[in-house]
Amino acid sequence: MTSTCGFVAIVGRPNVGKSTLLNRILGQKVSITSRRPQTTRHQVMGIKTEGEVQFIYVDTPGIHIQTRDRNKAINHFMNQAAVQALRDVDCVVFIIDRTRWSDEDQVVLQRLEHVAAPVILAVNKVDRLQDKASLLPWLQGLGARRDFAAIVPISAKQGSNVAELEAEVAKHLPESVHFFPADQITDKSQRFLTAELVREKVTRQLGDELPYQMTVEIEEFRDEGRVVHISALILVERDGQKKILIGENGERIKSIGREARLDMERALGTKVMLNLWVKVKRGWSDDERALKSLGYDLD
Repeated sequence: MTSTCGFVAIVGRPNVGKSTLLNRILGQKVSITSRRPQTTRHQVMGIKTEGEVQFIYVDTPGIHIQTRDRNKAINHFMNQAAVQALRDVDCVVFIIDRTRWSDEDQVVLQRLEHVAAPVILAVNKVDRLQDKASLLPWLQGLGARRDFAAIVPISAKQGSNVAELEAEVAKHLPESVHFFPADQITDKSQRFLTAELVREKVTRQLGDELPYQMTVEIEEFRDEGRVVHISALILVERDGQKKILIGENGERIKSIGREARLDMERALGTKVMLNLWVKVKRGWSDDERALKSLGYDLD
């Protein structure tokens, strides 16, 4: 049997379930998730090998409209990262949320106009539809927006129809040797993944209490065999944000650390000693040099 291998960009507006879909396909967490839009900030590659077929999925930040509160350097970076992922891919999975079509969905569709690769439309969260009868006419109407290679209703969270979506993707992968070993599931380092796990816990616990101007930097990652020692620095832009993050008597930061450590131990398969610090670094989210030093680099 001839081997096939190709790159598949997963795109859509913020908070439609791109990262949830990637994690479901891979069977483990590679991309962090939360209910908050724009949780994903980087291109995150997830690799799945099944026999002679290798899928290389690229999860992307949500493509969003630039507004006054979304006009910092980090917002430009996220949009660029998402659009850059569309170059030279073999297939695109465009995700939307049920029967909702927003201005930002339209922006994503416009970005896909000049993409030569086939585009599969995944209609996510159909398990949460109140009126199931509305789905079929909605799916039929979506075909008028673009000549999609396929339109597949799915539930990334429940796993419904995800195998069918993968089968549609597989049709568009070219004949090729595999680019990665069969047991590799991502191109990201353990340092990157542990930083993302800390950021996920902060985002989930604080929600709207903490603005987007928060990031995590791993200062130490030391593997001693039975124990991995990790020191992580959480950067915010204002003293008030630092106070919120630490919480009364340090309870909030302890809770974040506890949840992050448990996820790290599951991911790394070993005991983890995690130390967290919070530091104010003013203006980092609107400073391109600071962003590059913190790993927000399209190169």
